[in-house]
Parts: sequence; structure tokens; C-alpha cells
Amino acid sequence: MKKSMKGLVVVVLTTFLVMGCVDRKPKQVADNNDATVEETNNDSTVYGVCGDGTAMHTLQIISDAGDTLMYMLNSDGDVISDVQGGLMVGDRLAIVGVQSNGERVAQKVINLTTLLGKWSSLDKNFEIQEGGGVQSFVKAESNPWTTWKILNGKLLLNKDTFSVNTLGADSLYLENNEGIFAFRRQQ
Repeated sequence: MKKSMKGLVVVVLTTFLVMGCVDRKPKQVADNNDATVEETNNDSTVYGVCGDGTAMHTLQIISDAGDTLMYMLNSDGDVISDVQGGLMVGDRLAIVGVQSNGERVAQKVINLTTLLGKWSSLDKNFEIQEGGGVQSFVKAESNPWTTWKILNGKLLLNKDTFSVNTLGADSLYLENNEGIFAFRRQQ
């Protein structure tokens, strides 16, 4: 009787083990590299250097791919061009453009050369560095920004996404759903 009871327990446990493993799919683990590739594929921003064909209402950019592209800069009409940081020949630019009336129109232009540098506010003091790095100078900051990039005309600082409202020689105004953040350039 004890022998048959032990056999029954072994059979029941084995059945539970086998049934517990059937139709189990492994959990999907998110791969940051896949997310980065997908993000990059969905980026509508054109990156390059401001060309010497740039004038009051036209922008010439030599893209990172080597193409020379012309964009219209509109101050009125269907698409208004938002240029932040100025246009200087040789400066790195990030451009989001649209097609309007058969022409390529710059919708958002961010001068990346102007964006680089040291910025500060009441609670932040950081440097946006070439190559995507950010260095924070506030030791007590709990979640300092460490990386930056432009994606679809927006500034990403770590995982925080900002619209660049104003970018000048000495001021930077960023906006997201938490408000508008003002920074001044440090020497």
C-alpha cells in the first residue's frame, strides 16, 4: 500500500511538473539597442553643416550623408520656419522639414553648435558636450542629465523630452509638459 501511494505521489508530481512547463513562452526582454535602432529609424531630423548658399529665406545644408539640400525659410504662409540658435556657415544643424507647394520647407532648425556649452539655472548647472554627453556640475542633484540628442526636432536630455523655444547666444528656454525652463549660458 505504501509502495503504491509513493508511486501515485510521484506520478501526480511528475504530471504537475510536465503540465506546468507546457505552452510557457519565454518572457520578452527589451533590448535597448533595438529601441535605439527603431528610434533612429523614426527620426525625421536631417543633420549636417550649414552651407554657404544660406541666405535670408533659404537654407543650404550639407547633410551627414553628403547630400546638399536646400530648404525654404518661411516667415509667413502655411508653414512658419522656427530657427533657433541662428544660421552661421559651418555650424552643425538639425532640421525638420516638410513639403509645402512642391518645395522643401524648414519647419524647425536647431543650431547644434550654439546649443553646445555650459548652461545654468537656479537648480541646474550642466554642460552639453559634443558627441551626446552632458556633464552636471551640481553634486546634490539626484537625477542629473548625462546624455542628449535631437529627435524629430525635440531635445532629449536622458529620457526628458523638450521643445527648444528659444536658443540664443546667452539664453536657452526649454518646454515640456511640466513647464518652461530658462537657462543662461555660463562663461
